Amino acid sequence: MAYQVGETITGGQVLRRAVGRHRKRLALGVFWLSLHQATEAAVPVTIGIFVDRAVSTGRLEPLLWCVLMMAGLFAVLSTAWKTGARQGVRSAEYEMHQLRLEVAQRVLDPRGHRTGMRAGELLSIATSDAERAALIMRALAIGTAATTALVVSSVVLLLIDVPLGLGVLVGVPLLVLGIQALSPLLTRRTSTQQESVASTTALATDLVSGLRALRGIGAQHNAAERYRRSSQATLEATLKAASTNGLQDGLTTAASGLLLAAVAGVAGWFALNGRISVGELITVVGLAQFVAEPVATLGYVSQVLAMSRASAARLASVLSSPPLMVTGSVASVDPERPLLELRGVGHKTLSGMDLSVGRGELVGVLCYDPRDADALLAVVSGRAPEYSGAVAVGGQAMEELDIDLLRRSVLVEQHDTDLFEGTLRSNLLAGSAADERRLREVVAAAAAVDVVDAHADGLDHPLSDRGRTLSGGQRQRLGLARALLAEPPLLVLHDPSTAVDAVTEEVLAEGLASMRGVSSLGTLVLTSSPALLGKMHRVVVIADGEVVAEGTHAELADDAAYAGAVLR
Repeated sequence: MAYQVGETITGGQVLRRAVGRHRKRLALGVFWLSLHQATEAAVPVTIGIFVDRAVSTGRLEPLLWCVLMMAGLFAVLSTAWKTGARQGVRSAEYEMHQLRLEVAQRVLDPRGHRTGMRAGELLSIATSDAERAALIMRALAIGTAATTALVVSSVVLLLIDVPLGLGVLVGVPLLVLGIQALSPLLTRRTSTQQESVASTTALATDLVSGLRALRGIGAQHNAAERYRRSSQATLEATLKAASTNGLQDGLTTAASGLLLAAVAGVAGWFALNGRISVGELITVVGLAQFVAEPVATLGYVSQVLAMSRASAARLASVLSSPPLMVTGSVASVDPERPLLELRGVGHKTLSGMDLSVGRGELVGVLCYDPRDADALLAVVSGRAPEYSGAVAVGGQAMEELDIDLLRRSVLVEQHDTDLFEGTLRSNLLAGSAADERRLREVVAAAAAVDVVDAHADGLDHPLSDRGRTLSGGQRQRLGLARALLAEPPLLVLHDPSTAVDAVTEEVLAEGLASMRGVSSLGTLVLTSSPALLGKMHRVVVIADGEVVAEGTHAELADDAAYAGAVLR
């Protein structure tokens, strides 16, 4: 069952759903592991019978039967363990995969998300937390099997001697309850540790991606110090969680050892007094020693459950996060209306701004304050959670449009282009089926011919993750080529030429105008480039969040403020 976006979810619901959707495989795992534990408990019982009926009497027939029984038991032991463990691992792995897919789907939702988390934190949740939450499957399987072992051992002890059986039946639950008393503390410390790890991971991701800029302004030492403090806090949180784990492990081992000693001691006293036989003594001691294993397993299960609950809560916070933007179900727009209309829009630094882009128009926007450009871009791209005024696409309110239609109608290309591992061709196509001629056209229009021709394999040249082998200007031009190839009705560009030289910028501007200057398409370019602004049909100037001037680049060039902003 998939959760609806924005639906309130708790960590408990995430874990219950995990168990529910793998219940058949989990039930098989529980059966086989329980059979393994019951068979393992039967081993000391068989040895005790062997001592009483074969060793004490010296008869050969019981000896042969005991040997056959032991061979059968170990054959069942081996088969049951392998089969049960395989089902438990498969359940956990399938659930981990499904959780990661759900987190990825939520993070990549075109409507955005309000988690407030950075990329590194989301990555940590999609990997580490998904893995820990999925361990609930493994914990339930081995926990149920351990309980089965304790029940079988207790029944056998009751059959041998009622006080001995009652001692185990009372002592083991008290022991388990004592172990569970540390679970809330362990859950809290594990949750704190996971949050700290995610925060440090996010900081590391941010610092690595911005290392060049940090070195440029000489701030790398401050950044390193900030990371050191965050890493130290993570270490402290990890040590606290580890100390709680260690305390629980130590108490479990000590308590189970004391229980073993008590049961063995009482059984030895009963054997000396003739109350139980030598074989029964061996069975009791063997079972008492065996009981330490499932008790330790229950202690481990308690730790896993604490980690799973903490991770499930973090997963729930992502899966239940509401969308950043609200969309509707309108599946068509008016072809006679402007592609984009902003009426009295206010958001962050914007204040009552009007702006429109008609079909066949190339509109440039010059913002004296970069914050105005960021705010406008957030509104147009649908990433502004709240704004005043009205935004319409093709005559329809943006929030009423179907999300798929909205994404087909408006494409926003940021200046910090994202490229992916693959080839130049696969990055440009992005799933489309354009032919070689069309690819060459958009590459030429984006002034990226040199990027392709610089490699012997041309468009089939492999790229590393995020296109790290390319310069900033090369990535920008490839991003622009990809956007031109998509041919959206409205293309919004944000500083598409900040990392290229003047000659390349002029070629890029010419190519953009020729590709987008057709009657059915509209283009909005946020830039201060005179080459680009010179190719626009009109330029809108924004200052202090408002439109202060409008006209062609040539008409506005006489204004001192405008000339100063675009002067290169």
